[in-house]
Amino acid sequence: MTRAMARALVVLLGLLGLLGIAGPASAHVGGGAAGSDFDGRVLSVTPEVPGLHVRVLQFGDEFELVNDTGTEVLVPGYSDEPYLRIGPDGVWRNARSPATYINLDRFGRVRLPPDAEAAAEPRWVRISTEPHYVWHDHRTHWMSEGVLPPQAAADPSRSHVVFDWTVPLRSGDTDVQVAGQLTWSPPPSPWLVWPAYVALLLLGAAAGLLARTARPLGVLMLVGGAAALWHASFTPEPPASVSSHGSAIAAALLPAVMAVLVAGIGFRSSRRGRGGMAGLLAVVLGWLLLVQGLPDVDVLWSAHALSHGPQLPARAAVAVLVALGAGLAVGGIAAVRRFHETGAARAGHDADRPVPVG
Repeated sequence: MTRAMARALVVLLGLLGLLGIAGPASAHVGGGAAGSDFDGRVLSVTPEVPGLHVRVLQFGDEFELVNDTGTEVLVPGYSDEPYLRIGPDGVWRNARSPATYINLDRFGRVRLPPDAEAAAEPRWVRISTEPHYVWHDHRTHWMSEGVLPPQAAADPSRSHVVFDWTVPLRSGDTDVQVAGQLTWSPPPSPWLVWPAYVALLLLGAAAGLLARTARPLGVLMLVGGAAALWHASFTPEPPASVSSHGSAIAAALLPAVMAVLVAGIGFRSSRRGRGGMAGLLAVVLGWLLLVQGLPDVDVLWSAHALSHGPQLPARAAVAVLVALGAGLAVGGIAAVRRFHETGAARAGHDADRPVPVG
């Protein structure tokens, strides 16, 4: 290994160590599934209340309410009992509402305590000092784990509306209806997408194992960097409950920024004929791409991707991050050995030549 490669390796290992301390960050800030065949959305809020913001998260699995009205909002439970109070002094939850316990589990698989009765006098417990809250509202998502909705089971080849839903609220003296819809779509055919994923992996490996120069590896590194940047650029807005939106988004963008930097240096090295250095950078880039892509790998076999951008490029970006990332790691290891050995052989060949004197 040359002195330049050794110095670069030390710097890159330091950057990777810093990234490891920060922890892997998925593009969907806040965690959870990145792909699903279900998709939920809010269609209307009637009447509209200025300062009252609602949305569904995680494809309909969670319901978020942000109350900036200065007036308390009451959220009823499933038997119309008082469940939540969300206002300027924070979030209060009724410890005697059955919804308090049912909503703790995605599928409502809980045993209610004896005093959890809809008709019981409320016992309010403050659970937050902020005027916003996210919870599993079972009115907005499909509740049967591992079972398709009847419409989808009857015809799994096309998209279906599973049901329309309504979440009632009371803002001060105003009754508010949040209306939405849950849909289901068929996942992509494995016969179409998996060959593409395998081809990406093999392409990255072949660029280091078989190519005569490191230039193909450099080009693929640019593709990987572009995919990382696209993936991070369409990071969904984190829930309001995330304490620092800026920090959360920055943590999600950090691997992408590092990937673009490494890809640019790697491409430049490949253009200058520094194959060993390009291979080393390809290994590092492959790791960075996998850090970004693996938390979102369920996108590859799901109908919907958690992204603010178009769905097809979102899935393609994850495919590049995972499949090409793995291929670059393999191809980079091969390139370090192949091109380093080639350089050493050339140096030895030149050393055997007679040097003219005088």
